[in-house]
Amino acid sequence: MNLANSLSITRIILVPIFMVFMLNQKPFGLLIAAGIFVVAGCTDILDGYIARKQETVSTMGKFLDPMADKLLITAGLISLVYLGYLNPWFALIIISREFAVSWLRLILAAQGVIVMASKLGKLKNVLQIVAVVSLIVHAAFQTVWFQESALRFFLFIPSWLIAPLALYLAVILTVVSGVEYFYRNRKNIRF
Repeated sequence: MNLANSLSITRIILVPIFMVFMLNQKPFGLLIAAGIFVVAGCTDILDGYIARKQETVSTMGKFLDPMADKLLITAGLISLVYLGYLNPWFALIIISREFAVSWLRLILAAQGVIVMASKLGKLKNVLQIVAVVSLIVHAAFQTVWFQESALRFFLFIPSWLIAPLALYLAVILTVVSGVEYFYRNRKNIRF
């Protein structure tokens, strides 16, 4: 087990911990969940960098990394929908694209073709992480405990602007990068 794959596994382990804080309805729970999501998102950036730097890119890593990404993003989106902070249509678009690209990867892997993440796909992932974190922070800012605490004077972040902007950009890039994966691999798809 190399370091890059260990980081992907760490990201998978952080998902249920994130969910506990996200759904427990305790003061600071949403902000702690946002922090965990940021840490998990950083492991996503680090694992690919480390794998390339140490030349430890592996077949396991090529499947483990995207799976960990999808688990993390899906957990964030479903939690936000469940709590009423995200329109289900946004979650459906993003999750559907993730399933479609995973399906493409599996079909092509069965044919001996490994689909590497594209630069657009990596950017999409970063934007999805930013969108989910900003939506969680915005949700935390709307809670009664935050409105009544002194924190509201120290944590002035225009989440009302950042959250929807990040979400719309993430959704657009999600769709575009999904189309790109299918277009780039159209010649390899055989049914």
